[in-house]
Amino acid sequence: MGTEQQAPAEHPRVRRRGQGQLEAQVLAALQAAPAPATAVWVQQHLGDGLAYTTVMTILSRLHAKKAVSRSRSGRSYVWRAASDTAGLAALRMRRVLDNEADRDAVLASFVSTLLPDDENLLRALLDSAVDDGS
Repeated sequence: MGTEQQAPAEHPRVRRRGQGQLEAQVLAALQAAPAPATAVWVQQHLGDGLAYTTVMTILSRLHAKKAVSRSRSGRSYVWRAASDTAGLAALRMRRVLDNEADRDAVLASFVSTLLPDDENLLRALLDSAVDDGS
C-alpha cells in the first residue's frame, strides 16, 4: 500500500498591521468614545476580532507613552485619550531621538531628507515656538 502525501491545507494569509497602526486605531477609538471607555468597549468598537489581552496590551503601551490616561472604575480601568494620532507619532519620534547617542547627527540627517514644503513648515513652526517664548 502506498502512502499519499497530502498537500498542506490552504490558510488564508493574515495581513499584519504596520508598526503603530494598532495603537493609532485604539487611540482613535478612545477619541471617538463619548466618555472614558473600558477595554471591552474599545475591543468591541475596533471590530477586528482582537483578543481582550491584545487590547489591554496596546492600552498599557499607550499609557506608558502617556498617550492615554486611565482611572479606576470598580475593579478595572477606564481609559481616555490624552493625545491624538499626531501626538502619538511625535512621541514615537521623540523616543527614537532619545535612544540615539548622537542627537545632532540624527536631527541633521532627518532635516536633510525633508521635502521643501515640510522644511518650510518646520521652519515656520520653529519660528512660531520662538515667538511664543517656548
